[in-house]
Amino acid sequence: MTKRHIAYLACAAALCGSLIGAAPATASHRVLQVHPGESIQKAVDAAQPGDTVLLAAGTYHESVKVTTPGLTLRGAGPDTVLKPGKKVKSSAKKAAQKSCAEMGNGICVVGAKKQPVEDVTIARMTVTGFSRIGVMAVGAANLHVHGVEAVKNGQWGLAEERSVHSTYRYNVARNNGDAGIFLANSVTTEKGAVDTGGTVVEHNRLEGNRIGVTVRRLRNLTVSDNTVTGNCAGVFVVGDENKPKAGHLTVADNKVVKNNKYCKKTARLAFLQGIGIVLTGTEDTLVTGNTVTGNSGKSPLSGGVVVFKSFVGVSSDKNQITRNKLSGNAPADLVNQEATKHGNSFKQNTCKKSKPAGLC
Repeated sequence: MTKRHIAYLACAAALCGSLIGAAPATASHRVLQVHPGESIQKAVDAAQPGDTVLLAAGTYHESVKVTTPGLTLRGAGPDTVLKPGKKVKSSAKKAAQKSCAEMGNGICVVGAKKQPVEDVTIARMTVTGFSRIGVMAVGAANLHVHGVEAVKNGQWGLAEERSVHSTYRYNVARNNGDAGIFLANSVTTEKGAVDTGGTVVEHNRLEGNRIGVTVRRLRNLTVSDNTVTGNCAGVFVVGDENKPKAGHLTVADNKVVKNNKYCKKTARLAFLQGIGIVLTGTEDTLVTGNTVTGNSGKSPLSGGVVVFKSFVGVSSDKNQITRNKLSGNAPADLVNQEATKHGNSFKQNTCKKSKPAGLC
């Protein structure tokens, strides 16, 4: 673990302590303690709304499903480690009915379609080695994920769908198979973008993933003050042909540096390399105050800040790229693949080269 990672997790420990560790337990808000060798799931199942399940340092081999509103699942820091347990034989049930472990996930926060699970906190632990997702939320409201290190999971480090008003702060997502943090309206169905009610992704470190942060088919969300480095691509904001369009988002004050890892093409995307911040199929998105340096590649999406002409033919409209500091990105610091009629604005950026010329 690098000094940078330790610093991030130290910040997380301080933050989480102030948020959820300051008040003593009361008769109505219990603390259920779990030690290595004991079942986290049994404690979670026994918890009532407002309780804390506190995990001691050590390694736990299991997956955990949380459905209780107001529950806090908190470790002792990065030395509280959640890894896969014994391989669970997958049943023939529909995916939505399979257990968290059967689906290859570490922690699952799950609400009903018409009744989201509210005010769950996941904090101060490492979640690693799961075949799909480290921490996954489906149908959550006011979810807090703080001080979690998601490492070497097969698909996403931290992810959510059909969820609103979440906060992801002071996490580290490293060397996951796809995105370090992945946020979407729905993973399995085609539908228009949804309003997150102000979800915030800030002060995270995203390193060595395929994509640092992916925001797909969402509106009203902020990605700010993150360090995004060593991925194939830094930040992806993605819309598609469904309506309403993705947009009304803010990407601000991030450090997006040397995302030059190579990732081969998939059925959905060309190969990725040297990609800083990409907007594709989005509208009214603000990209401002970011430091974007050293992202260099020959992918169709390579460059510092790229307004990309969508693979599915959806335009990016009325986005504002302003007051960013860009250098050493190739093929250019700023790339606009859209026609001028779409109203994307490039103003007051510090940069040397753009495609087409004249955007700096």
